[in-house]
Amino acid sequence: MCDTGDQQTTAAVSVKESAATIVEMLKDVTTYEGEDAVFECRLSRETTQDAQWFLGDVPLQSNEMNEIRVQGTRHTLILRKVTLEDCGPISFKVGQHTSAA
Repeated sequence: MCDTGDQQTTAAVSVKESAATIVEMLKDVTTYEGEDAVFECRLSRETTQDAQWFLGDVPLQSNEMNEIRVQGTRHTLILRKVTLEDCGPISFKVGQHTSAA
């Protein structure tokens, strides 16, 4: 606000979060049936944007079969005790950016 006594003006500042990008892409993983498969990627910065893991077209959630971790800019997916049915594409999406393995 600027007030000169007989005149006054105001303005506002708005700050938007810039989009995070994927700076360390997913890598293919080969493991044995019954073992865990670990996928990691890293973002350009910490973000409040929605990030989502997928197995094929199926969105994954953290549960007894899948563990999803976020530590700063590092996002990790652990598929527990994989079976042959778990074979397929894994992808990670944040904003408009996607990485797949």
